[in-house]
Amino acid sequence: MSLILKPGTSWHDVYSQCVKAAPEAFHDDRLLNHFGGEWSRSGEPMPATTPVDGSTIAGPPFLDFDVAGRAVVAAVDQHIEWRNVSLAERKARVTEALDALTEHRDLLSLLLVWEIGKPWRLATADVDRCIEGVRWYVEEIDSMLVGREPLNGPVSNIASWNYPMSVLMHAMLVQVLAGNAVIAKAPTDGGVSCLTLATALAVRSGLPLTLVSGSGAELAPVLVGSSFLGCVSFVGGRDVGSAIATRLVDSNRRHVLEQEGLNCWGIWETDSWDMLGTQIRKAFDYGKQRCTAYPRYVVQRSLFDKFLSVYLPAVRDVKFGHPLAVALPGDELPELDFGPLINDAKAKELGDVVDEAVRAGGVPLYRGSLDSGRFLPGQQTAAYLAPVAILDPPRSSVLHHAEPFGPVDTIVLVDTEAELLAAMNASNGALVASLACDDEATARRLSEDVQAFKVGINKPRSRGDRDEVFGGRGASWRGAFVGGSLLVRAVTEGLPDERMYGNFPSYSLYPPT
Repeated sequence: MSLILKPGTSWHDVYSQCVKAAPEAFHDDRLLNHFGGEWSRSGEPMPATTPVDGSTIAGPPFLDFDVAGRAVVAAVDQHIEWRNVSLAERKARVTEALDALTEHRDLLSLLLVWEIGKPWRLATADVDRCIEGVRWYVEEIDSMLVGREPLNGPVSNIASWNYPMSVLMHAMLVQVLAGNAVIAKAPTDGGVSCLTLATALAVRSGLPLTLVSGSGAELAPVLVGSSFLGCVSFVGGRDVGSAIATRLVDSNRRHVLEQEGLNCWGIWETDSWDMLGTQIRKAFDYGKQRCTAYPRYVVQRSLFDKFLSVYLPAVRDVKFGHPLAVALPGDELPELDFGPLINDAKAKELGDVVDEAVRAGGVPLYRGSLDSGRFLPGQQTAAYLAPVAILDPPRSSVLHHAEPFGPVDTIVLVDTEAELLAAMNASNGALVASLACDDEATARRLSEDVQAFKVGINKPRSRGDRDEVFGGRGASWRGAFVGGSLLVRAVTEGLPDERMYGNFPSYSLYPPT
């Protein structure tokens, strides 16, 4: 049956709703930046297209260095005032902002669908996790702030495009709740309209949020290097994270640098195949475009036939396509595992990486086809990539040691425990890992040598919500860890000799995980 775009969900419809909901931030012709307590048309709007079908959407209005510098100075003035606002008042204002986000939950979700290609189920989950997570902090914040004070300057946030609400906006609202003014750079690749709407709704409650857009290279000197900042928080890849760390190396500025790692699922002496098959399918959520995705399976060679018997049916069952395509106008939006990658350049790059890995000796265990996707008739599909699995990627391939950030699995066969651990630690540190092993004592013994912040035994691990801490080992994390009370500690000052949990140049200190 031929598919159609769900009525009322077109980009024109969605943007028109934004103009109506927040006319101060959305003009008919462009988005605005927000700094100094006002919305500004400063900046040159950049062209942008949606990965969903390649059509034109609103792009970020790029500021230059000078204007961004003025935005930081204005945020400092807001910080001086806000840090003296009572906690009770901060809680009331954040709660009011959360109520506004709840009211516009579906519109925020539709923006995520169009801007970064999230299927409806995952887009709404992103918005809901932000709202519900911050509500938990409002309830718990009093005890977390005992003996602590806001930082001496605003928090500067630079984050990737994949979780604008549940990671970036969530962190911003908790930082405000803790007594800080907040600056956020909108991701260049996607999510700027969603963040703009969320910011517009929040600042109506008097929250000191600054939202700017621009080139990372242009704005880094002020958003990372400014001496006025109290903390720099970054979520993204290792290349950018390392560059930010270099800028901070000679300063004592608080920092949180969450970077990628190759998260692995080790399979050793197990017969729990039903559980594993379910997790293989679920691991394709959002096309593995998330920091806690599992793109690598390290499999005991003698179990490879059984592994394949659950892996191949699971990957064949993965559903992808246009997130807003339906058969009939009254149909619910489709239940998809993923939509497009963030853009067609990423899809081409990853496709080329797969081809190169096969030419160099990797074995293509599975290659899906776009023909199995759900698409509108004649729509552009350049940003889509069907699931792929490569056995034993060659060491010359980036797939051997780096996270693909797309629907590509790699499978490595091993014969000994030492080989298992070496393969699971190929990226010099990761955020999460898991071991499928029927003997819990063996699994726990092995997990002690897996270089991941969280290691699951016969279950996946994730970033976590509410009181669950989060961090990374090795090159996957620099600075303070977050999650639960640690997120508040990361953006407040305690005793002068406090040793924070995290990875720092002079020490690493890990909480129980």
